[in-house]
Amino acid sequence: MTTVNTPPGPDRARETPRRRRLAELAAGLLACCAAAAAAQQIPQPRLPTVQLGAGMHNIVAEVASTPQQRQIGMMMRTQMAQHEGMLFVFESPAQQCFWMRNTLLPLSIAFVADDGRIVNIAEMQARSDDTHCSAKPVRYVLEMNRGWFDKRGIKAGDRLRGKVFGDGNPAGR
Repeated sequence: MTTVNTPPGPDRARETPRRRRLAELAAGLLACCAAAAAAQQIPQPRLPTVQLGAGMHNIVAEVASTPQQRQIGMMMRTQMAQHEGMLFVFESPAQQCFWMRNTLLPLSIAFVADDGRIVNIAEMQARSDDTHCSAKPVRYVLEMNRGWFDKRGIKAGDRLRGKVFGDGNPAGR
């Protein structure tokens, strides 16, 4: 068997360090993209909580107050206790709209005014791109398991309690 070694041409020899740098850059970019994609496949770590009250019911709500926390929200979570939820806190009142693309649990969503009054409630299907918006500008949005508000007779116009709404006693006692 005869092996013929041909020396690299002038273009190949000159581009080897450059190609190596480009390959390293491409590999780094690919690794970043893969990490970002993987991050969207795992749920957000548990967030700090606040105590809220709704009628005679107590709620332990995780607080999503940063843009990143609000963007991830309940995505990729597979369970939530019946008395738990997630409170989204925005910097100022505005029309808030939510969807459920990567959310695995069906949820009920209450859009809440600064004083704790529920403006409107919507039922949301898991893994849906349907948008659900506040009927007027709100600063707070509370997500609970689907049907939570209805099962407890809580409706638009009712008031939630908690320090975040200026109440000192969320249990109302």
